[in-house]
Amino acid sequence: MRPMKALHCLLLLLCIHAATASRPARLTVREHLSRFRETAAARSLSSTPDGIQRSRILNPIEYGADPTGAGDSSDAFMQAVADAYSMQRGLELLPGISDLGGVVIDLQGGNYNISKPIVFPSGSGNLVMQGGTLRASPTFPPDGYLIDLQSPTSTPNNHHFEDITFRDLLFDSSYVSGGLHVLDSVRTRVDNCFFIHFSTRGILVESGDETFVSDTFLGQHVTAGGDPLERNFTGTAIELVSNNNVLTDIAIFSAATGVVLRGQANILTGVHCYNKATFWGGVGVLVSLPGLGQTRIDNCYMDYTGIVLEDPVQVHITNVFFLGDANIVLKSVNGKVSGLNIVDNMFSGSNNGVPIVHLDESGGAFRDVDQVVIDRNNVNGMALKASVARSVTRAQGSQWVFDFSPVLVFPNRIYDVQYSLYLEGSVFTMHAITDVLNNTVVVRSANPVDAVVSMVVDQNSMPGEQSPFLGKNRS
Repeated sequence: MRPMKALHCLLLLLCIHAATASRPARLTVREHLSRFRETAAARSLSSTPDGIQRSRILNPIEYGADPTGAGDSSDAFMQAVADAYSMQRGLELLPGISDLGGVVIDLQGGNYNISKPIVFPSGSGNLVMQGGTLRASPTFPPDGYLIDLQSPTSTPNNHHFEDITFRDLLFDSSYVSGGLHVLDSVRTRVDNCFFIHFSTRGILVESGDETFVSDTFLGQHVTAGGDPLERNFTGTAIELVSNNNVLTDIAIFSAATGVVLRGQANILTGVHCYNKATFWGGVGVLVSLPGLGQTRIDNCYMDYTGIVLEDPVQVHITNVFFLGDANIVLKSVNGKVSGLNIVDNMFSGSNNGVPIVHLDESGGAFRDVDQVVIDRNNVNGMALKASVARSVTRAQGSQWVFDFSPVLVFPNRIYDVQYSLYLEGSVFTMHAITDVLNNTVVVRSANPVDAVVSMVVDQNSMPGEQSPFLGKNRS
């Protein structure tokens, strides 16, 4: 070998050796995982008054929870909650509610079996629970909830929780209990959650204000509609016994009742109810606060199940699609309706004559009615009902009869009538309304004529206003 060529080979070998020697050793998967945990823990550490560093992301597995669901994890979760609540620094949100600084209880995608409720003690806020599944064991208390925000004493306008967030969780009540109970809380969020197999309620909110539920699915039975056992569905997906709550982008796919509202100033938007068909006795939305509703239902989808309003006061329903003979029922409790708007909705049925708005006066007739507007709804395959009716007819004679009873919602109740009588040529005759009775209006002329008569009647009235047709209408 020539000396120069040998020298080149020697230099090449030396370079390869140096590069290999300077390269760090390859880490195993276990070592990578260990380093990741150390880095994450370092990012989430906070200092306690005694100087000890503690993580603000709590993992129930580290407290003994079983992420496979084979063992009971109740005590481990209660210890994790207790540790989360111990991270107080003297800061407050509302008076008496400690700011926990956003501490997170992270389920790490585990499937946890619990035999008793995970109870959140009162007096704290700014806490998150996320990322896993909770399942009730067969011995779980039947009157309990998988998670319970519990206050020692519940009094009006007294808040015990604030800024509590539940997200990316599956609540499986195993047909023995409820899912989530929120009591005396303000600004609570339930986001991107899944509630199944509840025997009582998926979510129950009592007292407090501003619980926001969004991007969430609820169903007693896991089904995609048309279930052969639909007639046997029970339970309620969401019950709000509080004020100022918002339900947004929610699907309720099985339950006897989708949503029950027993509080004021609640908003539903983007809610799809196909929980149990009206034919089987199901109700999509029940507004059960007779005489004081103050509810807005906007841009929702009532899929074969309808809306029931008990003595509605200040209720607004608009941009809702009703499918499969789903309709709106006005249920009389004390016979009062005030400030009701049912406008700009779509109804689609099966040509069985089901009215889009139905009166249930089994508890007594509606006698206190004012400020009701039911109009501008489009209908296909159902019977149109409205508080405003219009008609035009052309006929020769001296009497024209307009029967609006098939359209008007309330029987024998007309507050305003407007009509016009059109005659061709130079013919003129006196004419007038002579009768208004049982939602029928009669126009008569002094002489027989060939005329076009158009008429609009309205059942709307202002509070305290009496019908001008006294003795002719029931009011």
